[in-house]
Amino acid sequence: MKRLLILLFCLVASQAMAQTAHDRNAILKVLEDQRQGWNKGDMDAYMQGYWKSDSLLFVGKNGPTYGWQKTLDNYKKGYPDKSAMGFLTFGIKKIEFLSKDRAFVLGSWNLKREKDEPKGYFTLLLRKIKGQWKVVADHSS
Repeated sequence: MKRLLILLFCLVASQAMAQTAHDRNAILKVLEDQRQGWNKGDMDAYMQGYWKSDSLLFVGKNGPTYGWQKTLDNYKKGYPDKSAMGFLTFGIKKIEFLSKDRAFVLGSWNLKREKDEPKGYFTLLLRKIKGQWKVVADHSS
């Protein structure tokens, strides 16, 4: 009986670890898809990683912005064309699962443009919504 319980525990634990690895890869894919969209100059593709909701929270140097459309509008205003967008790279420092459907991401961003190379850090809260990981809160500096 003891061996059966240990075997059952190991099976459940390995299934949970496999799910976590799957979700980690899904989150990395969301971020990679965003990066690729950005680097193509396609802000609409970049925004697909965000929760399309009025409750989306983006915090940048000008303070908090609520809503997917307002966040898109601000991005388009700050990065009106491909040259302003430059070439984006991310450095993912940490992905931590807070629950089965919530994750915290810490990373760095770097833009290479013709005349400058701004960089900074971001923290993201992602939520699994209808089976898809979406950024629900973004604090970038």
